[in-house]
Amino acid sequence: MAISAVVDRALAEIVPLDQAAMAAARARQDTLTKPPGSLGRLEELSVLLAGMLGQPIPRIRRKAIILAAGDHGVVAEGVSAYPQAVTPQMVLNFLRGGAGINVLARHAGADIVVLDAGVAADLPSHPRLRSVKIGRGTANMARGPAMTRQQAIQCLETGIDAAREQVAEGADLIACGDMGIGNTTPSSAITAVITGTDVAITTGRGTGLDDAALAHKVEVLRRAIALNRPNPKDGLDVLTKVGGFEIGVLAGAMLGAAASHRPVVVDGFISGAAALIAHTISPVAGSYFLASHQSVEPGHRIGLEHMGLKPLLDLGLRLGEGTGAALAMHLIEAAAKCLAEMSTFAEAGVSERSDSDDGKGA
Repeated sequence: MAISAVVDRALAEIVPLDQAAMAAARARQDTLTKPPGSLGRLEELSVLLAGMLGQPIPRIRRKAIILAAGDHGVVAEGVSAYPQAVTPQMVLNFLRGGAGINVLARHAGADIVVLDAGVAADLPSHPRLRSVKIGRGTANMARGPAMTRQQAIQCLETGIDAAREQVAEGADLIACGDMGIGNTTPSSAITAVITGTDVAITTGRGTGLDDAALAHKVEVLRRAIALNRPNPKDGLDVLTKVGGFEIGVLAGAMLGAAASHRPVVVDGFISGAAALIAHTISPVAGSYFLASHQSVEPGHRIGLEHMGLKPLLDLGLRLGEGTGAALAMHLIEAAAKCLAEMSTFAEAGVSERSDSDDGKGA
């Protein structure tokens, strides 16, 4: 089903991983100065990177983090421990370089671009801020659809364009981060709908809800899903009915990165919900996803398992912002460097393993 010219073009450009490049990467791994498989998941990562980038020896020249921010009408139902005013305040903190993601991005050597996808406030101009506001916060999904279908399409188009821009500027590794008070609520709904899991299981405490507030959040989500009846097989419909502007933009960024044959580092629960939207729209796009970490939010594990993704880290993180993705960039880049920079047995003059059939091998 056609969506729009921009989205349809991106979907047409998403192709399976390059099997020839992956075979060459595996073959090189077998010649490096180490026992086969001794670098574990780093070896698996290097082969995946080869297939994503279409390079037998993949190289990561530039790393970029696309951080999308948006507000949510459903906060009117009392589903968050923090007021909506925190969203623009935190965006300003990102721009000043004082947030957790700024620290970890600097440590990873990654560039950050912040997208105002739908903050319910006016933000000042800044070199690192892209004003792509789809609306001033979504509508209250407990009273009707979170957005119009056209707004959902605009989210995807905006994200695709953002990813293509980063690739044009030399990014070989793209991570996605989020900011939006109340955004664990739509993420719980998206995860429940697409994976067919009860919303009571996919819903966590978000920014720190007590038991009574958590029960209320689950009740609000049940009402929203029953009212809107999103189609679990239609990612665009799910985004329209129970999504968020920043979630939709990140889903588009993931599709755009996959269309550009670039790996996507999926962060935590909100980024994972965006990945579920993108994966539902284009299952092949999921081949380009790398799960950075296991969030404390219960729905995150369910979403990753649905997409067949295995997280690299489990550090008890639940901040969002792309912090887990920034940390995982170190491991992903290390995997590529080991494949590219380790000597082969022949180059190092090291004897290879000798498999004798006399039963006397060590």
